[in-house]
Amino acid sequence: QVHVVESGGGSVQSGGSLRLSCGASVDTYRRPCMGWFRQGAGQGREGVAAIDSDGKTLYADSVKGRFTISQDNIKNTYLQMNSLKPEDTAMYYCAASAYYCSDWYALRRSTYTHWGQGTQVTVSS
Repeated sequence: QVHVVESGGGSVQSGGSLRLSCGASVDTYRRPCMGWFRQGAGQGREGVAAIDSDGKTLYADSVKGRFTISQDNIKNTYLQMNSLKPEDTAMYYCAASAYYCSDWYALRRSTYTHWGQGTQVTVSS
């Protein structure tokens, strides 16, 4: 069973930065995608950033130029969030796919099988 654990959420003022971390007990030979999703109050869960199985990074338009996803190995994935805005306030989830995935499939919620419990990010104006 794959375990996914997020950390690093918190409260910041608009314009501030946070770095989220994700640890996942994935099988590296499966080359899973790793993604960050978020869900605001009363909203659906949306893809924010992902790394596909080939190492390509993908971002939602709303965070391009402000958020950066990275890995130091496939078991540890990070989301650096800069220039935060109040609309970035949400519960942030890390997810791992069960198998190889490529390109924009990495930002689709349906691609992912394993999810963490989430970490709250609150941005005040």
